[in-house]
Amino acid sequence: MSEWDYIIVGAGSAGCVLAERLSVNSANKVLLLEAGPADSSPFIHMPKGMARLFSDPRHVWFFQTEAQGDIPVEHWIRGRVLGGSSSVNGMMYFRGQPEDYDGWEALGARGWGWAEMGRAFAAMERQAGGGPLRVSASAHRSELTEAFVLAGQQMGLPRVADLNGVEQGGVGYATQTIFAGRRVSAATAFLTPARARRNLSVVTGALVERVVFRGRRAVGVVALVQGERRRFDCGGEIIVSAGALLSPKLLQLSGIGAGGHLQAVGVEVLQDSPGVGAHMLEHRLLMMEYRLARPISRNAEFRGLRLARNVARYYLTRSGPMAEGGYEVGAFVRTRPDLPTPDAEILMAPYSLSVTQSGGVATSAMHGMHLFGYPLRSRSEGSVQIASADPAAALTIRPGYLSDPYDREVTVRMFRLMRDWVAQPAIAALIAEETAPGAALQGDEDIIDAFRRRGQAGYHACGTCRMGSFNDAVLDERLRVKGVSGLRVVDGSIMPAMVSANTNGPIMAAAWRAAELIAQDARGHAGT
Repeated sequence: MSEWDYIIVGAGSAGCVLAERLSVNSANKVLLLEAGPADSSPFIHMPKGMARLFSDPRHVWFFQTEAQGDIPVEHWIRGRVLGGSSSVNGMMYFRGQPEDYDGWEALGARGWGWAEMGRAFAAMERQAGGGPLRVSASAHRSELTEAFVLAGQQMGLPRVADLNGVEQGGVGYATQTIFAGRRVSAATAFLTPARARRNLSVVTGALVERVVFRGRRAVGVVALVQGERRRFDCGGEIIVSAGALLSPKLLQLSGIGAGGHLQAVGVEVLQDSPGVGAHMLEHRLLMMEYRLARPISRNAEFRGLRLARNVARYYLTRSGPMAEGGYEVGAFVRTRPDLPTPDAEILMAPYSLSVTQSGGVATSAMHGMHLFGYPLRSRSEGSVQIASADPAAALTIRPGYLSDPYDREVTVRMFRLMRDWVAQPAIAALIAEETAPGAALQGDEDIIDAFRRRGQAGYHACGTCRMGSFNDAVLDERLRVKGVSGLRVVDGSIMPAMVSANTNGPIMAAAWRAAELIAQDARGHAGT
């Protein structure tokens, strides 16, 4: 096919959904381009295999951030493989709150309220409807996880069987993109079944460098494919789904961005759009580690001979510790009792971690547990910009953590709430000590300082090509790039505000909704 109806750039959480949805219509010729390889690694499909993937440059991108004040340089990980980050992430699956999406609509994203997004979630999920996405709650139960849940109840939280209910608040076993002992990535749920369709083509190893325009209309892309530069032509629409970091990069390389900055780095300006790469939102978390008074953690399951036995068990039966996600218990909490909805998320794992000589993490020798939390609706803004017209040049990423007073206030209240949680009778007797950050950390400013210096990203960056009624909104409410034609963006970058959840589920639902809008527009253009 020399000319395509739709070219989708990026086979991540959004791109895989779009490829499946748009290729349902056999009249559409759909091309999906992915910079990484096929999702054939066994560590992708084994849930606990994610620890191996985090340091594997064949399957992940590593993006270096700028140090900002007392916040050190970080290396952010993103999936570089079919399925994108859904093939390498921690597999948490939460929808967010209905109020999040109604808030989007209030910010000018008409057609993106809970009425539409709730329907999209239900349509794509197998347990809620007939969709292809299977998810399940963590199945493992132990003395330690039950004690943590009961302690949450002693804090006044309801125990809930499904943390994706319309009322999000409560504590329970975390919902994950895992089914029958295997990771359910966007690739396995959506793309793999769709690849049997003759009107869908998938090209891996294709790094898209720029969008080609005829006048102000997008008519193709240029990509480096296995070392060879190729052009792919499009008679319909190009959809950029490269993620909250790489989508603004591609727009900027193609001449869409803040005009002064593009000129300064040697890119000819097609559309002065200062919102491209701006308003980046990200969660900031801090691990809390605890040594246990008794050997009831899962640390031993991931070390030595027992680890080898568990790996063998997994391949024989698809069961055991290697078939489970990283965090077994989740909670959505109000850090003040007068709040109408939860404003913080907490996750707990029944094992402790240690830093390796190579800078990675592994389960430690001591029996322990760890947990972390973050304010759900972060307001602190960062940015992502190209530093050169060279597509191979590194990005300039400024996270902007904790610059907004709201984030600092919620962070302190959340941290104190987690301390109160582990002091509850149901779990206090099981804990010997807080090993990190340590009991000496008490003052509000000290807590914020610890989150700055020792915290980490939630890997939930979004908002860098946001839609809405903002003066510098990059997209309209149908995700069309303003100022040009034939070009849309569909991924986490479109969010006008942070969702109250891990972002993988909301991004897939947003792509499902986007496919509806694209199909509606196509019918309108056809006069039907």
